[in-house]
Amino acid sequence: MTDVTINAADGGTFTGYLAKPAGGTGPGIVVIQEIFGVNQVMREICDDLASQGYLALCPDLFWRQEPGIQITDKTDEEWAKAFELYKGFSEVKGVNDLIAALGVLRETEGCNGLVGTLGYCLGGKLAYLMATRSNADCSVSYYGVGIEKNLDEASAITKPYLAHIAEKDQFVPPPAQQQIRDALSKISCVTVHTYPGCDHAFARVGGAHYDRQAADLANQRTAAFLKEHLTA
Repeated sequence: MTDVTINAADGGTFTGYLAKPAGGTGPGIVVIQEIFGVNQVMREICDDLASQGYLALCPDLFWRQEPGIQITDKTDEEWAKAFELYKGFSEVKGVNDLIAALGVLRETEGCNGLVGTLGYCLGGKLAYLMATRSNADCSVSYYGVGIEKNLDEASAITKPYLAHIAEKDQFVPPPAQQQIRDALSKISCVTVHTYPGCDHAFARVGGAHYDRQAADLANQRTAAFLKEHLTA
């Protein structure tokens, strides 16, 4: 496990946490952070993916505001900080940073050249945009916030995309969820699963709305999806 340096398309550099499998080789996954930075939760997700045989890279998308920020969801002060960073975040630059990270991961020693994306919350929206704007081999969104604002891009999805939607998501109201399902149902390579009774971040271990049964199901579906589409 190590940090790598990535060159931004518009100048400057940022870092990413990279976890490699014990065997040293495998497909790549760009893991996309929530609004809390590349914190312990994101690093553990990368480590878990590495244990499954993937090279997992989680880039620091808040580097333009506060490089290396790592906060939790445990206090009001941290939530306030997270929303401050979220409001100051450039979605366009963030996607460009992810595209740069994807390119670095593809060229990383041991990567078989196939690279997917996997994101949560803010990262869930960005994983959707990676499906529409990048050459990622597949993408997965967990409870992405704001996807309904970019559904005009859905027709650009040409590689497999999997979306997990929390039925009771406090940040994605029912009308938005319906818009997302309606638009994505028209794309043959897209799969959408909804989790009844679950709130936002139901898969965040230790989070206020963690639902083990739903999280396990979503993670099993994700594991099968990634294995199917990232096997050389």
